[in-house]
Amino acid sequence: MLASLSIKNYALIENLKVDFRDKLSVITGETGAGKSILLGGLALVLGKRADASSVINKESKCIIEADFDIENYNLKSFFEQEDLDYEPTTTIRRELLPNGKSRAFINDTPTTLSVLNALSEQLIDIHSQHETLQLADSNFQFQIIDSLAKNEDYLASYTEKLKRFKMLIKVLELIKINQKKSQDEYDFNSFILNELIQADLKENEQIELEETIIKLAHVEDIKLNLSEAIQLIDNEQIGAQNLLNQLKNNISKIASFSNDYQQLSERVNSVFIELNDIVQELEKENESLEYNPQELEKNEERLQIIDNLQKKHNVDSIEGLLEIKDSYKKKIIDVDSASEIIKNKELEIDKQRIEVEKLASKIHQRRAKAIPVFIYELERILSKLEMKNTRLSIDLIENEEFFANGKDELRFLISANKGLTFESLKKAASGGEMSRIMLAVKSILSKYTKLPAIIFDEIDTGVSGEVSNRIAGEMQQMSENMQVITITHLPQIAAKGNQHYKVFKEERSKTIRSDIKLLSKTERINELAEMLGGKLITNSALAHAKQLLATS
Repeated sequence: MLASLSIKNYALIENLKVDFRDKLSVITGETGAGKSILLGGLALVLGKRADASSVINKESKCIIEADFDIENYNLKSFFEQEDLDYEPTTTIRRELLPNGKSRAFINDTPTTLSVLNALSEQLIDIHSQHETLQLADSNFQFQIIDSLAKNEDYLASYTEKLKRFKMLIKVLELIKINQKKSQDEYDFNSFILNELIQADLKENEQIELEETIIKLAHVEDIKLNLSEAIQLIDNEQIGAQNLLNQLKNNISKIASFSNDYQQLSERVNSVFIELNDIVQELEKENESLEYNPQELEKNEERLQIIDNLQKKHNVDSIEGLLEIKDSYKKKIIDVDSASEIIKNKELEIDKQRIEVEKLASKIHQRRAKAIPVFIYELERILSKLEMKNTRLSIDLIENEEFFANGKDELRFLISANKGLTFESLKKAASGGEMSRIMLAVKSILSKYTKLPAIIFDEIDTGVSGEVSNRIAGEMQQMSENMQVITITHLPQIAAKGNQHYKVFKEERSKTIRSDIKLLSKTERINELAEMLGGKLITNSALAHAKQLLATS
C-alpha cells in the first residue's frame, strides 16, 4: 500500500507530506485546491515524464518521495532481477533539477524510468477521469479479459515466438532477394570463376616466372661469366683450385706439429671441399643454360596472363587472385545451394508458425472461458450500482492473421435498458454509466491483479443520490482486499471513507500554496456539511453530515 507521499517545490505545493492508511481513504477539496496537482506529483514519482515548468523555485530542485509497504506482494524477484535493494517499506524518489534534468531512485539506488514504471505497475493503479474513455479502447478491453484469463505468461511466450516468427520471415525474404540477385549475376560469376580456374594459378609462381625470364633474357652474359669463373678456379696452372690444393698440402705437412696448425689444416681442407662444390655447381648451371627464345616467350606470356588478372581484379599478388577465386566459388555454391537453404528456412518458419498458432489458440480458449465469468461479475456489480437492466455482450472473433496479442478481435457491446439493441459503449452509455462500468471493471480486476493500491480520481462523475451510495459501497468492498484512495466531490462517498483527507489552498508570504491534512471527526463533519450545503454551514447540513457518518 501507499504509506506516505511527500512533495517539495512542485506546482502550488511548497512542502507537503501526508501519511496514508489502509482500507478506503477519501480526498476532498474545492475545485482548484490542488487535488490534480497531488495526483500529478504522485504520477511523477511513479515514472511519468518530468516537466521542468512545474518547479516553483527554479533555483532549487523538486523532490517527490513515496513510501510503499510491499512485504506481502512477492516482489523480491523483481528487485533481484533489476539489481535493486529490497526493503519491505520501499522508497521511490524523483528529483527534478534546476537545469531541467531529472533523476529517479528506488531505495536510494539510481534507476531508469523504464524500471520505475515497471515497478509502479505492480504497486498502484491510478484511475484518472479521462481513463474511463479507455473502456471503448480495444487494447484496454483485451487487458481486462486477459487479466481474468490469467494469460500473462501465455502472452509473453506468444510475443517472443511471434517476434521470432516474423524475424524468420524477414530472413527468408532477404535470402530470396539475395538469391535472385545472385542468380542474375550467376553467368557473370561463372565466367570469372572459370577464367581463374583455367589460369591454374599457383602460389609463388609469379616470383619464379620473373626469375626464369631474367635468366633466359641474359643467358649469354650468364654463360660467359660462369665460364670465366670456372676457368679462374679450374685452370691447371693459375686456377684457384690448383693454388688452394698446394696450400692444403703445405699446411697438412705441419699439422702434426701443433694443435693450431691442425686447426688451420682442417679449415683449409673445408675451403678446398667447398670450392670443389662451387665448381661443380657452376659447371652444372653453365651446362643447363642455353638460349631458348620459345621458352622465354612462353614464360613472358604466362607472366602477362597473371599481370592482366591482377589488374582486372585490382590485386598485386597471386594470393589475392586465389582469394578472389574462392569468393566467386562461394557465390556459385550459394546459388546452387539456395533452393535447399530456402526449403530448410521455410520448414523452420512452418514449425514456428505451428508454435505461434498453438499459443494463439490457447490464449483464445482461455479468453473464451473468461468472458462469461466477466460478464456475470460485471452485470452483478452494475445491478448493485443501479444499472439492473444493463446487459453486456462480448464478441470474440478468431482471425487468420497474427496480431500483437493473439489472433482475436474483441468487441464490447452494451444494452443499457430492456428492449434496447446492443451497441458500442460510446453510443449506449452515458458519462455516469461509463463511470460505474469502469468502477465495476476495476472491482473485478482487483480480485485478479492483486495490486497493493488503487486511486480513483472522481470516478463518481455524473452520478448522485443513491447511486453514489452504491459506488461508495463497492469501493468499501474493494478496500477489504486492497488500499483504495478516492478523490470525490460527493458527500455520500466522502462519508464512507475509513479516513478523510482535505486538500486546501492558503496564502503564504503573499503566494498561494496547496496542502493536505487528515481531518479529525469534527473537521470531517464540517467538511461534509460544506459539501452538502455550501460555505454557509447550517444546522440542518451539520445534522445531515452526522447522519451520513453514522450510517457509513
